[in-house]
Amino acid sequence: MTTPIWRKLMMAGALAGLMSASFHGLAEDASNLTLTFQEPEKFTDIRPANESRARFRERTLAGFERIFEEFAAELPEGYQWQVTVTDIDLAGDVNPMYSRTGQDIRVVKDLYSPRVAFTHVLRDGYGEQVAAGDENLRDMGFLQSPRMVGPRHQELRYEYTMLKRWFERDLMPQIEAHQAKLPKVSE
Repeated sequence: MTTPIWRKLMMAGALAGLMSASFHGLAEDASNLTLTFQEPEKFTDIRPANESRARFRERTLAGFERIFEEFAAELPEGYQWQVTVTDIDLAGDVNPMYSRTGQDIRVVKDLYSPRVAFTHVLRDGYGEQVAAGDENLRDMGFLQSPRMVGPRHQELRYEYTMLKRWFERDLMPQIEAHQAKLPKVSE
């Protein structure tokens, strides 16, 4: 008796799904980023305009996870980065006064600049501290600065631009300086 083609396809799909899940798990276990949000319910401003607070907070924090994961992917192999986000104040302000219907909308003006506060420790593959600090980033000129955003971070474009600028201007030079002072080993 031969196995019908549809059953073979279902089994192949299930096997592929299992293999994908196991590879996905391996990639997550090997991650060089440990990201924590410290009491996100107390953050200054993660207020939704037209959706539930919980759903908006979850979506916003997932967006910040993607941002920090993107930066962590740029770190040298073996580096471990621990980040604890302690506060977020999104660009703009939620206000019903600007809406004709009286519904809340997020109004983005110079007055409502983005701010992200976090602590971090970056270690190299030997466990030596490369960089650490308490960061309190605010971009007062966020509407005048050029944006470095792709479609992946469109929703948090102002926050992404501010964090990207910090990463390239402050953290990457510390990494380069650390690597320059390490002894060179010939193969």
